Amino acid sequence: DVILASKLNGAGDEVYIEADENNNLKNMSKQKEELNSISAELVGLTKLSYATFQRLCDEANTLFQFNQTIDYEYGLVKISEKANVYVHKLDNLAWCEVDDEDHWARATTIVYPIIKAREGIPHTVKRNILLNPGPATTTDTVKYAQIVEDICPREKEFGETMEFISAELTKFVGNPEKYTTVLFGGSGTAAVESILSSVIDNGTVVIINNGPYGERMCKIAEIYGLNYLEYKSSAEQAIDMNDLEIFIKKISTNVSYLALVHCETSTGLLNDIEQIGKLCAVKNIEMIVDAMSSYAAVPIDMQKMNISYLAASANKNLQGMAGVSFVIANKARLEKTEQIKPRNLYLHLYDQYRYFQMNKQMRFTPPVQTMYALKQAIIETQWEGIEKRYERYSKSWTTLTDGITRLGLTYLVPETHHSKIITSIIEPSHKKYNFDIMHDFFYKQGFTIYPGKIDKLETFRIANIGDITYREIERFLHLLEQYLNGLKGE
Repeated sequence: DVILASKLNGAGDEVYIEADENNNLKNMSKQKEELNSISAELVGLTKLSYATFQRLCDEANTLFQFNQTIDYEYGLVKISEKANVYVHKLDNLAWCEVDDEDHWARATTIVYPIIKAREGIPHTVKRNILLNPGPATTTDTVKYAQIVEDICPREKEFGETMEFISAELTKFVGNPEKYTTVLFGGSGTAAVESILSSVIDNGTVVIINNGPYGERMCKIAEIYGLNYLEYKSSAEQAIDMNDLEIFIKKISTNVSYLALVHCETSTGLLNDIEQIGKLCAVKNIEMIVDAMSSYAAVPIDMQKMNISYLAASANKNLQGMAGVSFVIANKARLEKTEQIKPRNLYLHLYDQYRYFQMNKQMRFTPPVQTMYALKQAIIETQWEGIEKRYERYSKSWTTLTDGITRLGLTYLVPETHHSKIITSIIEPSHKKYNFDIMHDFFYKQGFTIYPGKIDKLETFRIANIGDITYREIERFLHLLEQYLNGLKGE
């Protein structure tokens, strides 16, 4: 006797399931408050033995005698008190119920494309677990989305693909009426450089440097000759908001912009952009955010957080392929940059935006196949949901940090302001330790790890993003324990 169940899909009108420790049915209801805990969502397919079916009929007949009617979910709960009904949960099941137009829109734009993509996979690709901070481990459906018929990117059909990508990337963080996404072929740094070189006029920009990627912003500003001031902060601790405000107050010129990294990829530090956004709002400062390692994982609301420009890329939490970066901009702010004299050609943000608005094309040749992979990655992100994705990442992070602590290692950034996306770990102090040797040990087992990037600190980094779960992190920890035990034996 089996009930088919799935993870919660958030489509509305769900029937929630409560199961016991053996995954047997305890309760089922559309009202969350009627359950002690929620294990899964009812799909609507149930397999019963004939004897159990008879019990279900008997239960219904008893209630009919008292002029009561029941739905079959209630009947299953009643008979489960006498016979076990197993709840078979499939977390990755692509399905939906269609009761109304909203359900139908979700079915046609998200669920059916996922089903078709899965059906189109000829075979499973060798699975490597990338624990580096991007590119991330991808699904087979994202990989195979690149295998399409050749097409000229100037065709209307491909323009519609890019329109979809631009609109859906915007919706993850803002209202498309107020915000827009501008696409570039290139790494994430291309998007950051596009913003800094295109939107800052003669005003002063404060750049928060609390890691190598904040430092990279300073280098870009230096190359373009921008009027910038560097605010240095700890690579491990939260930004001191009072100190930052005092720093800005002491600046003799009018500060027009503030730029910072949301999640510092070198350590995992998560800066509080909402609080910094409030400070910028009070002082009428436009905030620029490098969200490369946070976008599509940590929930972001550009309007609420007062973000004017946000930079991200396809190959991290979106779980797409490397080669596409993008800027999500406040339309009203972006329109005002038209009069700023261009400092470059390829990365000029306003020109790229205006050309796309007029022609539904990029000015220069886009990475065509990578765009198809990005479209599929967006659909899969919509299917999982950003909050659910972050829950999955967070569970992997907790598994990681608990494991390395058990093994006697420590990590830099405390939990209170950790992104739970990438972790900088202090290297073992054993005299025989060598990162390259450890990297090769893991690489042979199908795992890729990454060196540290903090000056004067000997660290290595582990990211828990991409198409992985806490199970892969457990396997990594098992291998790490083997490696560390090998050092002790030498």
